Amino acid sequence: MGKEKLKETNSKNHSKNIAVVCSKFNEEVTEGLLKGALDELNHLGCTENEVKVFRCPGAFEIPLTAKMICKSKKYDAVICLGAVIKGETAHFEYISNIVSQGIFKLGMKYEIPVTFGVLTAYTDEQAIARSSDDESNKGREAARAAVDMVNQLRMTNL
Repeated sequence: MGKEKLKETNSKNHSKNIAVVCSKFNEEVTEGLLKGALDELNHLGCTENEVKVFRCPGAFEIPLTAKMICKSKKYDAVICLGAVIKGETAHFEYISNIVSQGIFKLGMKYEIPVTFGVLTAYTDEQAIARSSDDESNKGREAARAAVDMVNQLRMTNL
């Protein structure tokens, strides 16, 4: 999405049940993503009763956690938040690929919005910048995308 400003969405007309999956690993970063997502959901009119946060150990566990949520059919959208930061081995590439593919496949299989707020950063500084308390927060963007998709699917009766 770059630095473009996200378009305002009309979400205050209908209730939504939103699940947020947040990994615990790289906690400083993931807590920032979670705060951004929850702030944005609140800004868009979602109440505390409409949002449930699920925790998992790390990014690798996000797809399975999200899958179980999708299978429950209790939620209109799932927001996935985590952080994979490159180290000295190929681990970064493997985890990033598995997580992104897993999240993508869930939305296609269960036909609900499953948004990607998992940072794949080369440095700690990049991850912190993208999880800071401002408009560049990728958790905020993932929440906005989830609500936009729920609204879009409802408007088009798909």
